[in-house]
Amino acid sequence: MNEDISIKTDSRKKADSLHKSNSVENQNTLNAAVTLHGVGLHTGAEVTMTIKAANPGFGIRFQRVDLPEKPIVKADVDFVVDTSRGTTIDHNGARVSTIEHTMAALVGLGIDNALIELDGPEVPIMDGSSREFIEAIESVGILEQDARRMVYSIDTNIHYYDPIKKVDMLAVPSANYQITTLIDFNSPVLGTQHATMKHIADFRTEIGPCRTFCFLHELEYLLDNNLIKGGDLNNAIIVVDKVVSQEELNRLAVVFNKQKIEVKQEGILNNVQLHFTNEPARHKLLDVVGDLALIGHSIKAHIIASRPGHASNVEFARKIKQYIKKNKHLSDIPHYDPSQPAIYDITKIEKALPHKFPFLLVDKIIELSDTHVVGIKNVTFNEHFFQGHFPGNPVMPGVLQIEALAQTGGILALNNYVDPENYDTYFLKIDKVRFKQRVVPGDTLILKLELLSPIRRGICEMRGTVYVGNKLATEAELVAQIVRKDKK
Repeated sequence: MNEDISIKTDSRKKADSLHKSNSVENQNTLNAAVTLHGVGLHTGAEVTMTIKAANPGFGIRFQRVDLPEKPIVKADVDFVVDTSRGTTIDHNGARVSTIEHTMAALVGLGIDNALIELDGPEVPIMDGSSREFIEAIESVGILEQDARRMVYSIDTNIHYYDPIKKVDMLAVPSANYQITTLIDFNSPVLGTQHATMKHIADFRTEIGPCRTFCFLHELEYLLDNNLIKGGDLNNAIIVVDKVVSQEELNRLAVVFNKQKIEVKQEGILNNVQLHFTNEPARHKLLDVVGDLALIGHSIKAHIIASRPGHASNVEFARKIKQYIKKNKHLSDIPHYDPSQPAIYDITKIEKALPHKFPFLLVDKIIELSDTHVVGIKNVTFNEHFFQGHFPGNPVMPGVLQIEALAQTGGILALNNYVDPENYDTYFLKIDKVRFKQRVVPGDTLILKLELLSPIRRGICEMRGTVYVGNKLATEAELVAQIVRKDKK
C-alpha cells in the first residue's frame, strides 16, 4: 500500500456518489443537556463538561465557558493544532485538548449536532474510553431532527502513508462506514493485533468501552516530566514491556495512591482485567473514529489503518476532506424533494428573519450546515410585484432574486450563533451578479448560499446561486454584517 490507487470514474458517477447518498437518514441531537465531571489526563484539572442539543446543521462545537467571551471552536480538522498526546483544536481563542474519545462517542451514537461546554482546557479522560460519554448521552436520549444527514460516498481509493512511522491508511469504496485497524508495536506482550467494526451500530458495545493504553517506559517518561497529572490506573491500560524492580513498583504505587502494584496477568500492570483480548487494537479503532469525525462530513468507506496514531489520523482526515471539497462541485446543484420535511418551514423562517409579507421571499429551508444553506421560493402569478413588472409578460425582478438569496443567507449567518434570536444581519455588499435565465410564474427557485471564508468579527462572505430545476438562473457574491440587536 505504498502508492495511491485510483479508480477512474466519469463525472456523473462522482456526482452521484458524492451527493447526499443517505437521504433517508435524518440528523440527530441530544434530547436534553447532560453534564459530566472528571479530570483532564494531561492537566490534572477538574473539568465539568455539559453536552447540549443544537440545531440541524450546527455540527459539533466546543465552548470554553471559563474564558472571557466564552469562545467556540468547531470540531474540524482545519483547527487541529497538536496531536502529540491526543487531539487538540484551537480557534478564536478556544483551545480544547483530548477531544477524540468524546467525538468517537458522538459518531458512534449518530449525534450530528451538539454544543459541548467546558470549564477547562481539556476534555475529562473518564475511564480512558468512550463508555461514560455514551452512557451519559443515552441517559437523556437521542432526538431525531427534521433535516437530512449529508453522507458522502468515497468512490475511489484514498491513501496515506508515513514512511517514518510506517503508518499506512487506506479508504476504499464501501456501502457503509466500516473500519479495520492493525497494530504491531514489536511487543511480546501485545503481539500483533487487529480489530474490525463492520457497522457503526457496533461501536457502542464493541469499541466504545475500550480504554487507552501505553507502555510502562512511556508512563515513566510522562511521570518524570509531569505530563499526565490526571493519569490513574483506572483510566489507562499499562503494558509492562520490561522487567520491573520492586523499587519501581513501590514508586508507582505512591504515584497512583495504591497500596500495592503488581504485574501478573499478560504483562498488564496491577492485574487490570481486559474487556477484550484485543482491547488495545479496538481502542486504536476508537481513536480513528474520533479523529476522522473531524472531516466534518459523514462518509461511506472502508477505512483500513495499519499502525494508526493521532497525527496520521488527522493527516488522513485532511486528505479525505480535500477530496470531498475538490469533487463535490460535481453535485453542487441541490436536490429538492417536496415530500421531505423542511428544516425551517415558513413559520420558523418568519420568526428567524425580520421580513414579513409581502417582502418575505423564502418559503422553506431544506438544507442547513455551518457552511451552507439551501432555501426554496415558489414563484406564483399572485406575487405582488407582477402587477407592475412587465405586465402581460411576468418576469421576476432580478433584484428580488438577490433579495431572496440575501434572506436565505441570513439564516446561514445566524445559524453559526448559539443565540441567533439576539442578532440581525445587514448586507454590506453585492458583487459579481449574473442573470442567466428568466424566472417566471410556476418556477421553483432553489436558493443556495455557501460561505467563502469563516465568519470573522461578524462579517459573513457568501457565494449565492439560484437554480430552477438543474439550470443556473442567477449567481452573486454577498457580504453581510451580523449585529447584536442591543448594539444597533
